[in-house]
Amino acid sequence: MTNINRRQFIKNTGLLSGGVLLATSPWLAAFAEQKETIGERARIGVIGPGSRGQHLMSFLVQNPKVEIVALCDTFQLSIDEALKMAPKAKVYADYKKLLEDKNIDAVVITTPLHIHYQMVLDAFDAGKHVFCEKSIAYSMEETHTIYQQYKSSNKVFFVGQQRLFDPKYIRAMELVHTGEIGEIGGIRNFWHRNNDWRREIPANASDKQINWRLYSDCSKGIMTELACHQLQIGTWAMREIPNKVMGHGAITFWKEKREVYDNASCIYMFENGVKMNFDSVLSNKFYGLEEQILGSKGTIEPEKYKYYYEEISPAPAFLQLINDTENALFGSLPFAGTSWVPETANTNEGHYLMDTKSVGDGTSLMLEAFAESVITNKQPPLIAEEGYYATQLSLLGHEAMVKEQMLLFPDQFKIDYLNHKSV
Repeated sequence: MTNINRRQFIKNTGLLSGGVLLATSPWLAAFAEQKETIGERARIGVIGPGSRGQHLMSFLVQNPKVEIVALCDTFQLSIDEALKMAPKAKVYADYKKLLEDKNIDAVVITTPLHIHYQMVLDAFDAGKHVFCEKSIAYSMEETHTIYQQYKSSNKVFFVGQQRLFDPKYIRAMELVHTGEIGEIGGIRNFWHRNNDWRREIPANASDKQINWRLYSDCSKGIMTELACHQLQIGTWAMREIPNKVMGHGAITFWKEKREVYDNASCIYMFENGVKMNFDSVLSNKFYGLEEQILGSKGTIEPEKYKYYYEEISPAPAFLQLINDTENALFGSLPFAGTSWVPETANTNEGHYLMDTKSVGDGTSLMLEAFAESVITNKQPPLIAEEGYYATQLSLLGHEAMVKEQMLLFPDQFKIDYLNHKSV
């Protein structure tokens, strides 16, 4: 989905109109002047071209409006691999030297979480546009400072929340915001895996350099690496942020050389009483990942490309007879009591969000939008705010697990978001 045509994008997603598209995903306004930017280029430096950085580069190098002009890493193997994709890029060992390069318009920061903060601040100070991988920073204070620096910089700021540009999620949010699935009663998120998150250590590298996600002074583990994606779905759907959270985390299975939880659960509560759950177990992958948006008229499961109405067509007569028979049988059993009537659900196959599943996960569109924004020097609405709150909610959930307390979202870290409460 490189070099996307906006009209074709609207057609592919099945959205009602451009107006609905921009109401659901206003950041797609980044593509509004796409024709006018033909022939122009965003000159980008990549700081930290490891596995994630190289993944992003694989999309950037396909875009004729992007030139990767610089690379920076302290790990030579990463530089060697990145140069295969951008052989003309200048190489730096010190990111501050890269930031001094006047030939660079923007930077893509894909370094470990705990060093995002200073790099992002320094990049804004150097007058660069910034794309920073999620999560934005290691602490709520750092995240807020970065946002304030962005607001005063007059530069573009993107965060790696690719679901914002994922067509199936955009289509799902159309169903939410037009009331197609009714009033939201709850949001359930889960992301389960069965591995210890440990990577093989190459020669001349340390365990911490490669497996930084497992160390508590570098990462917040599950919450900043996984939950940040799914919690952002809640703010997008509800158009507000939850005001409190409680949770529990533990190391229950993967206990060797690990400082961050391998088992985590949080409950986030919105002001109207709606709750959003996040759950992750790293020792069982059966259910995988999904976000389930539960409305009074229907349910959406974006990762399955499906949505389901509460009311479905009646079952065939034979199945309905079985259903009625079971109700009569179990309803007469004394252990159940008179208040319990079993419900044998009809098979609900649901409906597909889109006609095709070959739409990617939004990463390509996200990076194209970043390039367009760099060229035009125009920040798309709300994309920085969505990334900001995704990080803050992840960090607050982690703090609630560590403290074993219910925590309120601190007023000092609230920002303006769709005209909801802010300071």
